[in-house]
Amino acid sequence: MKIPGLKDRKYNCGQLRGANIGERVILMGWIDNLRELGGALFLDLRDRYGITQVVFSKEKDANLLQKVQRFSREDVIAVEGTVLSRQGNVTDKISTGEIELEALDVNRFSESQTTPFPIKDEISSNISTRLKYRYLDLRRNPLQNKIIKRSQISHYLRSFLFNNNFLEIETPFMVKNTPGGARNFIVPSRLNPGKFYSLAESPQIYKQLLMVSGFDRYYQIAKCFRDEDPRQDRQMEFTQIDLELSFADMDDVMEFVEKMFLDLWSKLNLEFEESDFPRMTWQQAMDKYGTDKPDTRFGLEHFLLNDFSRNCGVGILEKSVKSGNLVKGIKVPGGSSKFSRKNIDQLTSFVKKEDIGGAKGLIWLKVEENKLKGSVSKFISQEKQTELINFFKAEPGDIIFIITDKPSNTHKIMDNLRRKLAKDLELINPDKYSSLWVTYFPMFEKNEEGAWTSSHHPFTHPAAEDIDLLGTENQGEIKSLAYDLVINGNEIGGGSVRIHDSELQSKVFAALGISPEKQQELFGFLLEAFKYGVPPHAGFAGGLDRLAMVITQAQSLRDVIAFPKTVTGIEPMSGAPSFVEKRYTKELGIDIKPSLQ
Repeated sequence: MKIPGLKDRKYNCGQLRGANIGERVILMGWIDNLRELGGALFLDLRDRYGITQVVFSKEKDANLLQKVQRFSREDVIAVEGTVLSRQGNVTDKISTGEIELEALDVNRFSESQTTPFPIKDEISSNISTRLKYRYLDLRRNPLQNKIIKRSQISHYLRSFLFNNNFLEIETPFMVKNTPGGARNFIVPSRLNPGKFYSLAESPQIYKQLLMVSGFDRYYQIAKCFRDEDPRQDRQMEFTQIDLELSFADMDDVMEFVEKMFLDLWSKLNLEFEESDFPRMTWQQAMDKYGTDKPDTRFGLEHFLLNDFSRNCGVGILEKSVKSGNLVKGIKVPGGSSKFSRKNIDQLTSFVKKEDIGGAKGLIWLKVEENKLKGSVSKFISQEKQTELINFFKAEPGDIIFIITDKPSNTHKIMDNLRRKLAKDLELINPDKYSSLWVTYFPMFEKNEEGAWTSSHHPFTHPAAEDIDLLGTENQGEIKSLAYDLVINGNEIGGGSVRIHDSELQSKVFAALGISPEKQQELFGFLLEAFKYGVPPHAGFAGGLDRLAMVITQAQSLRDVIAFPKTVTGIEPMSGAPSFVEKRYTKELGIDIKPSLQ
């Protein structure tokens, strides 16, 4: 066989069907499997489209059979042959199961050594080995399918945005370092000694400036960078579906994004439980679920119990409320029979874990006919027991769990408890997709040092009725015109109405403790731009990686990113980050200690 090229590859390994019987074709790919049987060798040829069985027989060509017997798994070959029917050996395990290729000639492009782990769907190899040989791991169907699905998602989103008059405009990666919501990667400038760029954590300021420029509908599949510790649903470099609209308010953006996601789901043959995405304020989400990204595929909502607890007879609850703590409860329908004392002790140990919130204990009450039985039931009068049963709308056989702690801890503990209960009771259908908008987030919050910071970013517009609170001791009560889209308990993306008035923008900067001089130093170019006619505008940024993770039901962002980092920020395959020669750091004006080189 002459060495074949792309023009000879008219079919892929998942394409041939009964209609192709009798054709002479050339297939190219990797050897997935080899097996000899009765004077013939059966070879499974694989590419990303599928597998085709190829037959080499002694009867047809003994020399060709002898040649192929020296081949190994993962060799890359081209096979020329005739498409035959499998007759009575048709299989539905592969898409090409009604045919096979009778080999007439073969060419081996390259040989493969024995791979560090088998290239098959289910393997037990540890993640470290698979990340080191990521290019091999990516040959496996589960990962390939996720990467392919991610590509489809990007394509459908781009098509939708293009068809709605959005312009794809790239913004810089290397930008001015300005304070934001995340730690930035810093890049030294060789041409400007002593000065630094930051890698953009988002295109935020640039897309606002594009609105000033008159590009009223912008989007970008944007690469973003944050120097934060990676975790299961976060990487240091990630991809955003970034968009901005002029003359838009909060409802306009949310309604457009809904249409975009409904269109995407339809193209992927998926469905949301809701055709109109429900909306809930941040405060309602915290009260009901203890988190601003609740999973609404199941119930188990929280109940606020401070009013009940003030004179309930249970000392620990009464004292907790007086000291400013929050009391919350959760009802598990029919849970009495599902939770033995051993199970309850296990739950108690769970909520006491520091990473869960470090609860001091867990109160439990089983609902019987008109009364409660449990850890503190003897302290609660019959009247108060009836009040609690009615408040929860509880039925005999239900069980109630109660937590009290400082508000932030109570929310965190109860959120974790709710999700654990749902998992243990198998209440979550992984094939369901439930959506939710969470709106009106707090404008500001305090960091560990007690300084005010932006809950989203400092360009978010405050609610009109709260603007007068800027710069006061009550500015923590200011609501922002911000919104997050949550799908299956994952924050898929968020956005806000932006400030388009330079005076208001300066007030927000001042509320964050940024002096007028510092404002000019950091954001002078933006404030200057706002002097020349700015349309009201709003936008949204969705995490493409996280979206792909949810749609493919992946367990980690790693599974939908071709070459991800580990939790320590290392890319095991190439060894990044790595030391560089001193001459490179020297010309950047960076002095690296010898022990670190």
